[in-house]
Amino acid sequence: MAIIEWEQNESVAIINMCNGPNKQNLYFVKQMNKCFDEIIENKDIYSIVLTSTDEKNFSQGIDVDWLGQKMNEQDFDSIKEFMYGMNTIFKKILFMPVPVIAAINGHAFGNGAMLACACDFRFMKKDKGFFCFPEVDISIPFLPGMIAFVRKSIPEYKFNEMILSGKRLGAQELADSHVIVKASANKEELVKDSLAFARTFMKKRGIFGELKKRMHKDIIRVMETDDKEQIDSLNLFIEG
Repeated sequence: MAIIEWEQNESVAIINMCNGPNKQNLYFVKQMNKCFDEIIENKDIYSIVLTSTDEKNFSQGIDVDWLGQKMNEQDFDSIKEFMYGMNTIFKKILFMPVPVIAAINGHAFGNGAMLACACDFRFMKKDKGFFCFPEVDISIPFLPGMIAFVRKSIPEYKFNEMILSGKRLGAQELADSHVIVKASANKEELVKDSLAFARTFMKKRGIFGELKKRMHKDIIRVMETDDKEQIDSLNLFIEG
């Protein structure tokens, strides 16, 4: 059964994460990359909305149970494949020649929040759901590339607060801090708002993609150098 599916709605590709909390593991990576590859081949697509079918969750981030199991099994190749696969997803979004819009319909924690930050724009419903980076509480540091692309989406003062405190933010506070375009009233309005916004984009892929490449080239450089060093050494946890 697919845990991520996409459908075309006029000029918009809607990617639905459809596995409850949508925790990220190696299977998640393969499914998400497959969706992006299929969408980019469809020349009738001019924008992407990334969301979830779950009532409570956008994505709760890394599947820590899966990661722990692989660590116990000393299956380091799978862990590295997963980390590089997530970076491939982030890079595809950063270089995607159409806008990628996160419609955050519930909790976005850790890597789930980072997935939204990799996107070009974000909407979030305000009746339920929090957005946070709990890494400071679970002793998993950000990769350097993650810090770089999250900073493009969150003002520095707010990012500093969030990364060091692990504070949970609701949609209205995110809107007030210009992290999201709009705090939508509920799921129905979220879908309506994000689709309406997505349909305003009918830009030529060539120029749109080139602008994103130039905007994000320094982020990609960090991901391909500093991140590689961290992943290859499996420097993913901090003791104490």
